[in-house]
Amino acid sequence: MTSISFLHGATDRIQSAALWLHQAWRERRQVLVYVPDGEQATRLDRVLWSHPPLSFLPHCGRDSPLAPQTPIVLTDKLDDPPQEACLLNLSDELPPIFSRFGHLVEIVSTDDRDRLPARERFKFYRDRGYAIESRDISGGF
Repeated sequence: MTSISFLHGATDRIQSAALWLHQAWRERRQVLVYVPDGEQATRLDRVLWSHPPLSFLPHCGRDSPLAPQTPIVLTDKLDDPPQEACLLNLSDELPPIFSRFGHLVEIVSTDDRDRLPARERFKFYRDRGYAIESRDISGGF
């Protein structure tokens, strides 16, 4: 069964996602990032190229020929995912086929537009018996 982590209290969802992805990369984890909003995807891509300064986090889009060898893949669709180890959900919706992944990570900001839909997803997972880790990241990772 998929394990689920809710990381809540982020002041900025995209910045926090980038920090979490840096940590995952240091641990040599493969992560598929579900980010269907094009503006958010572009912003995350820029942050991964430049934060922290003079760094680069190896990532690419799902359609890249390098996707199978790249540890972090950004995608706006989840049909036929390139890996099923870990999914980072940056959507405000329940990600399709989330149960195919070993681990699902939800990063939740303090913004009500993000926080309120996340509560509904949390309730959905909890009501179906998924093991959920909930951690406040307002003080950092």
